[in-house]
Amino acid sequence: MEVSLKVGLIDVDGHNFPNLCLMKLSAYHKARGDTVEWYDKNKWYDLVYMSRVFTDTYSKDYEGSVKAYHVIKGGTGYGLDNKLPDIVEHTHPDYGLYPQFAGTAYGFLSRGCPRGCGFCIVGDKEGRKTEAVADLSEFWGGEKEIKLLDANILACPDWERLLGQLADSGATVDFTQGLDVRLITPEKVAALNQIKIKTLHFAWDNPEDDLIPYFQKFLEHTTVKDKRKRRVYVLTNYGSTHEQDLYRIYTLRDMGYDPYVMIYEKPTAPEETRKIQRWVNNKWLFYSVKDFKDYVPSGYKKKGRQE
Repeated sequence: MEVSLKVGLIDVDGHNFPNLCLMKLSAYHKARGDTVEWYDKNKWYDLVYMSRVFTDTYSKDYEGSVKAYHVIKGGTGYGLDNKLPDIVEHTHPDYGLYPQFAGTAYGFLSRGCPRGCGFCIVGDKEGRKTEAVADLSEFWGGEKEIKLLDANILACPDWERLLGQLADSGATVDFTQGLDVRLITPEKVAALNQIKIKTLHFAWDNPEDDLIPYFQKFLEHTTVKDKRKRRVYVLTNYGSTHEQDLYRIYTLRDMGYDPYVMIYEKPTAPEETRKIQRWVNNKWLFYSVKDFKDYVPSGYKKKGRQE
C-alpha cells in the first residue's frame, strides 16, 4: 500500500497565467491519494514542486527556504533538460488550482518546430520537427475557451486532424503562439475557418523575411474579418533597426493585421524600442495616433484622455 504524501506547489513566475506542469502534477498526485496544495512556508511537506517558465531576465527565482524532504525544480526557467514523466504529461490538468481562469482549457496538441530561430528555445527543448503529442480530450473537457500553446501546429503532418478536433469542440480557440504564415495554404485556411476563433496569432520576427505575400494569401481565404483577431507578433531588439521595426508595424496595419510588439531581452532594449512597444500595444493610442513620430507618451492627450 502506497503512503499518502503531502505535496506543495510553487508557481515561481506568479499566478498571472496557469502553470500547465503544476496542474498536471496536481492531478496526478491527487489521483494517487496524495494531499496537494499551494506551498505554505509555515508547513512542512514530503515533496515540493517548483515550476519556473521564465529566466532571470523576466522573473526572479524563489528566494525563500523550502521546508520539504524532497524538492523538485522544473520548467524552462531552470533548464531545457527537465521534462515531466509520460504518465504525468498525459494527465488531464487540475484546473481547480487556478479558479480565476475557470472556463478555459490550456494545452498542446503538438510539440516541436522545424525553424530553429536563434531567439527561441522550442527547437532545443522539443525538437526540430513538429509532431502530434495529444488529442484535444487530454486537456479539454467542455470548457468554453481553449488556449492552444503549440509552437508550430501548421508544420505538423497531422494538422488537418488536430485542427478538426478544435473545430468539432465548438469552443472558442486562441492560438496563443505565432502561427507560421509561411506554411499557409488554401486547405489549411479552410480548416482554420471551421474553428470558432478568438485570436489568430502570427509572427513577423525577422525583418529580412518578406512575409507580405503570405499575409496577403491568408487574407484571400480567411473568413476572420475582424483585424483584432488577426494579431501579429513583431520581434524587436533582435538585430532589427528602428526603421525595420516601424516598417513591419506600418505594413501589417495597412494590410489589415493587428501588430503586437515583443521585445527580446527588454532590459537591454533602447528607449526608442520601449516607446514603440508602448505605442503599438496600447491599441486606443495606436489607432488614434497614426504616425509614431506624433506619439508623445508622457503628455499625449485627445478628447480628455491621457495614456
